[in-house]
Amino acid sequence: MILIDGKQTARDIRAELKAQVEAAVSAGRRAPGLAVILVGEDPASQVYVRNKERDCVKCGIDSVRCDLPEETTQADLLELIGALNADESVDGILVQLPLPGHIDESVVINAIRPDKDIDAFHPMNVGRMIVGEPALWPCTPMGIMEMFREYGISLDGKVCVMVGRSNIVGRPMALLMLRANGTVVCCHSHTQNLAEMTRQADILVVAAGSPRLITGDMVKDGVVVIDVAMNRDPETGKFFGDVVFDEVAKKAAFITPVPGGVGPMTRAMLMKNILTAAQQHRETGKGKRDFSEAQETRN
Repeated sequence: MILIDGKQTARDIRAELKAQVEAAVSAGRRAPGLAVILVGEDPASQVYVRNKERDCVKCGIDSVRCDLPEETTQADLLELIGALNADESVDGILVQLPLPGHIDESVVINAIRPDKDIDAFHPMNVGRMIVGEPALWPCTPMGIMEMFREYGISLDGKVCVMVGRSNIVGRPMALLMLRANGTVVCCHSHTQNLAEMTRQADILVVAAGSPRLITGDMVKDGVVVIDVAMNRDPETGKFFGDVVFDEVAKKAAFITPVPGGVGPMTRAMLMKNILTAAQQHRETGKGKRDFSEAQETRN
């Protein structure tokens, strides 16, 4: 069994990104810029934002944090997003979720310019990914695909089972595995005989948010297992995934740990999306056009 080390792979990616940023700055270009919006004082969200700020520092990316009170109106938030959309020093905009209940998340996501939507939640980015046009990709699925590449794991012709169908992980992950020529099965809460499905998997990606869902008797020998979930034991404070690691690891050829697997890669891909957006903005002239126009310019 080979443990897929997301921490080390993420460090390597950040080092590559830092070198790219330093080369761009040395050539007289500005550093990429990220704006993070945090509404309210949710403790978990504050931790996530601090981690992203640290990652920006490690990669040489400029970042600005916009802290708004819990009672901020949707109109005021949209006004701020509009200003950041127009700010040519900002290549990426990240609105930390979840938002307070009185704010419609879908309206907020749709207000972000697609070429600055580094979470890749905007419907335009999702649609472009589906049809294979240039776009920013969701960070967690992209990070998983990067781990496959780093460890020489081919999906071509393999049975790829995705457990979970969220818009953030499950659905885009299934699509990316399909694009890599995998034979994809997507399982969810209404799937009957889940174990029968997972035992067929050559590649098993689990993002159900259901602690210890996948046990050793639900996988076959030689399977590649990616555990996306992060669950916290209220008694011990330790984190664990949707996979019973000790059981499944005995059969797996490759497996990700929790923590230290997918999580660091998600953050690394966020940094990569910022650089991708910044490069696209340079190519198309101060960020005034989108990815489709950038493609037309290159053609």
